[in-house]
Amino acid sequence: MAVGPSGRIVIEVDPELKRELYSCLASDQLNLRQWFLESAQQYLATRRQLALELPVLPAIERSRA
Repeated sequence: MAVGPSGRIVIEVDPELKRELYSCLASDQLNLRQWFLESAQQYLATRRQLALELPVLPAIERSRA
C-alpha cells in the first residue's frame, strides 16, 4: 500500500469482519477512529520500551545463586 503525507489510512477488510468490529465497538460506545487511535498509541508505546534480556540459568546454578 502507498504511504502518502496525509493523515489518512485506508485498508480493505472482509465485510463480515467489518460488521463484527463495528458492532463490538458500538456496544463499547466507541467509534473506529477512537479505537484505532487508542490501539495504535498502545502498540507504539509497547514498541518503544527497551527489552530487558536476562540470562536463563540452569537449575543447578540457580540453587547456588
